[in-house]
Amino acid sequence: MSFIEQINADIKSAMLAREKEKLAALRDIKSKLLLEATSGAGEVSDDTAMKIVMKLHKQRIETHNLYVKEGREDLAADEKFQADVIAYYLPEMMSEDAIKTAAEEAIASMGASGPQDMGKVMGMLSKKLAGKADGKVIADAVKALLNK
Repeated sequence: MSFIEQINADIKSAMLAREKEKLAALRDIKSKLLLEATSGAGEVSDDTAMKIVMKLHKQRIETHNLYVKEGREDLAADEKFQADVIAYYLPEMMSEDAIKTAAEEAIASMGASGPQDMGKVMGMLSKKLAGKADGKVIADAVKALLNK
């Protein structure tokens, strides 16, 4: 079953179960996938769909944190719930230790020696760890290792 078929099946089950909040998050995913498909890409691959879902999840978490910071717990709870629904569809992320190990290997293989080489290392790691780790976590690990 493709990712889009899975989302459609989950939308149908959420409608039957009358789960409004879950349905809203699933419809948001579907709308972003349809928008991508109609923007000229034709059919959306599972890799592209995962990137879209990761972006949606990150947006929800950032909005949740903003609402918490502003003291709007009612809105923060809604965003957190939708982020949790979206997180169900994300692939399992790498641990920080695994990211650090991958960054060490990349630095060693490229012969990077300082902060000036961060762009080269990040380019390679971003491609290698796409969909497995958040870019900010990768950047923090690389920066810490290169500044030693």
